[in-house]
Amino acid sequence: MHYKLEQPIKGTIGTLKYQCTIEWRNGKFISDEPASNGGGDAGPDPNTLLLSSVATCTLITLRMYIDHKGWDIAEIGVNVNMFQTRKEDKLETIIDRDIKFIQPVTDEQRARLGEIAQACPISKLLEGEIQLRTYVYNDSSEGKHNEYTNGQVTVVWKPEICRHSGRCATQLPGVFNVNERPWVNMQGASTEAIVHQVQQCPTGALGFFYNKPADNSDQRVPV
Repeated sequence: MHYKLEQPIKGTIGTLKYQCTIEWRNGKFISDEPASNGGGDAGPDPNTLLLSSVATCTLITLRMYIDHKGWDIAEIGVNVNMFQTRKEDKLETIIDRDIKFIQPVTDEQRARLGEIAQACPISKLLEGEIQLRTYVYNDSSEGKHNEYTNGQVTVVWKPEICRHSGRCATQLPGVFNVNERPWVNMQGASTEAIVHQVQQCPTGALGFFYNKPADNSDQRVPV
C-alpha cells in the first residue's frame, strides 16, 4: 500500500462558521460554505473542490496529450457540474463535464480527446471502487508509548492512536512487521530510511528523536 500523497491533506476548523483551513504540500487555503448554508463564502465549498479536481485533472491530462501529439491547440476550457437522483434506496450522482476547444479541431481530434478526458486519473478514480475509511482519535489518547532504538535514533510508538500500521509494514517491511514481537526492528534499515518512514505517519502514532553521543547519553535531540 502506497498513498498517493507523501503527506496527507490536513484540515482544521474552529468556531467560525464554516471556515476550514486546508493544508497541502505547498501552502494553505480556506474552504467554506456559501451564505445560503450559513457560511461566509470565504473559499470554495466541498462540492466545488470535488468538481475542481475533475476539471483540473481533465485539463492537465488533455494538455499532456496534446503536447505529446504536437497538435496546435492553444487553449482548452471545461465546465463541470453535478446533480443527484434517488433510485429506490440508492443515491446516484451524475457528473457532467463539458469540454470546449477555443479554436477549431478536427472530428478525429475531438473524438480522441474525449476518450483521453474520460481516462484521466480522477475520472478513473471516481468510476472505480472507492472505500472511505474513517479513524477517530484525539491528542489526549496518547497514553502509553514504546521506544525502539538503533543507537542513532529512537522511534516512539503510541499504540493508542495507531491506525495505519499496515502502511509501515508494506513500505518498510524490514523494520515494521505487525506479525513480529516487537513489531519494530531498528536494525532492518538505515537511520535515514527509518526517519523518512516515520515522518509519513498520518496520525502521529510514530515519532522519533536523535540520540546524543554516548558521553551525553542522558540528553535527547527531539524532532
